[in-house]
Amino acid sequence: MQENNQEELDINKLMKIRREKLVELQQQGKDPFEITKFDRTNTAGEIKANYDEFEQKDVTVAGRIIAKRIMGKASFCTIQDYDEKIQSYVSINDLGEESYKAFKTWDIGDIIGISGFVFKTRTEEISVHAKEVTLLSKSLCPLPEKFHGLKDPDLRYRQRYTDLIVNPEVKETFLLRSKIISCIRKILEEEKYVEVETPVLNTIFGGAAARPFATHHNALDIDMYLRIALELNLKRLIVGGFDRVFEIGRVFRNEGMDIRHNPEFTELELYAAYQDYHDMMDITEKIFSQTAKEVLGTTKITYQGQEIDLAPGWKRISMIDSIKEVTGIDFNQIQTDEEAVALAKEKNIEIPDKTKETRGDVIALFFDEYVEETLIQPTFIYDYPVEISPLAKKSPKDKRLTERFEAFIGGREYGNAFSELNDPIDQYERFKKQVEAREAGDEEANMMDEDYVHALEIGLPPTGGLGIGVDRMIMLLTDSASIRDVLLFPTMKPLN
Repeated sequence: MQENNQEELDINKLMKIRREKLVELQQQGKDPFEITKFDRTNTAGEIKANYDEFEQKDVTVAGRIIAKRIMGKASFCTIQDYDEKIQSYVSINDLGEESYKAFKTWDIGDIIGISGFVFKTRTEEISVHAKEVTLLSKSLCPLPEKFHGLKDPDLRYRQRYTDLIVNPEVKETFLLRSKIISCIRKILEEEKYVEVETPVLNTIFGGAAARPFATHHNALDIDMYLRIALELNLKRLIVGGFDRVFEIGRVFRNEGMDIRHNPEFTELELYAAYQDYHDMMDITEKIFSQTAKEVLGTTKITYQGQEIDLAPGWKRISMIDSIKEVTGIDFNQIQTDEEAVALAKEKNIEIPDKTKETRGDVIALFFDEYVEETLIQPTFIYDYPVEISPLAKKSPKDKRLTERFEAFIGGREYGNAFSELNDPIDQYERFKKQVEAREAGDEEANMMDEDYVHALEIGLPPTGGLGIGVDRMIMLLTDSASIRDVLLFPTMKPLN
């Protein structure tokens, strides 16, 4: 504690000195904050990657000072810009006495511009021989590397701007994030999907089992909800005549937070008319394998020590068969709710409430307990019970099941897909059961959406739909342990 207090005192002292330097600059008419533009010609990355083209050529670069060595009448400093860092040689002979004296007072963290020519030092380091330097922005707070770096995860997430400066590998993760999302878009556009945008605020929430965030619209004087899924509006567009649509957007769920869950996250949802859940399996394989190949150069990855191959040809097995494969228990031999509940009690599987005392809910609980964590290599688990799939079409083979799958990798779920329910009468009855569950205390149950039922009455063609958690996919492809490592600004409780 005493060490932390001393560190805070030292930082406060340095901040005071930096502010005094700023005041002095302002009194001299050299306020860096009055500069509105700086014309740089190249980045450090361009210069270092193409040295033969730049050798002895004039360039203008700009970036943040991250290192500095003063040696009398000559100095070296290193700046970091968007894509790289580069060293600069700065001398009194090139700048003149006044400019060089000013340069020596600049601090680590200051943002500067450098004009000069490119050369290599005796140690073969690519550098810029400065002819002119300009202070572009004064850093009034020292970077944390002065005090043993920025290691505390909580502080890193709160001050992502500082984290990006002092931990360069963090920026690489977010550059990969951008490439991954761009690649997903490219794949879907090649498959003739149209990207659309749907409302974030809705008067009814649905499309998933989750608690919503509620708000109030003052002008209309109505309560509204932040969307928990993209599904229902996208399927309205299929009703309206779009054949294939997709959206990559933020969704919001007012639920727990852990290494896999953030209250707001990015989801991909896509829908294709005249397709079913088998087609959705194919496009899921393509999205994961092709993105990995394009972004990482291979479909074989390592996630948290587990070797995983994302190449097409993923295992496909029904939920009931997967339980039998792991436990030997065959739910095809268990026909009633009473038998299923008795088996759950025998195996000490806790049923959360009376509304879940059904054969279908028990099957899902057994899967969660015994199977999910065993699914390391990419696997499609299909034919989910109707009780947990209110928007999926019933299986023609067994009306107690639905044409739904989830994609599992490394023991975690990454995608959810249906042959979409397009029977308005069946959909209305399922919404009614959701409303009953909600009235019984299930806050995650869907609300009645009569407009969506009306859309189905207009006519939804046979349709396949898929949702993928983009943040989890990015975690997988960047080998990130926590969702907070792939969100630039994760949700945090205020310190005060």
